[in-house]
Amino acid sequence: MSDVVKEFNEYRSKMNDKILSDNNKVVKRIFNLDTNAFKAGALDVKTKELLGLVASTVLRCDDCVRYHLETCYKEGITKEEVSETLGIATLVGGTIVIPHLRRAHEYWEALENQND
Repeated sequence: MSDVVKEFNEYRSKMNDKILSDNNKVVKRIFNLDTNAFKAGALDVKTKELLGLVASTVLRCDDCVRYHLETCYKEGITKEEVSETLGIATLVGGTIVIPHLRRAHEYWEALENQND
């Protein structure tokens, strides 16, 4: 696994465990809502993940962008589909999202190269 992917996942997992161990009912409900919102329903998982990727890019949340990119990768979404989705995000978000677009492309490349 690529170092950047491994480091992100280890940190995210460690901090989520710490946050959830506080036993804060509101936080636990938000985490649960987030998990359930991205399950298949009227929209399939692929569509929901691409929507999440657009929203995360427009909101300029690199952690969220990485999370959705990784889920997209695991769902078999192609580089072309991700690129088109990020294009829409850049159109909607404007030039201020370009640094996040760069990091998104870098992370996608790390995902593709993680088994090398």
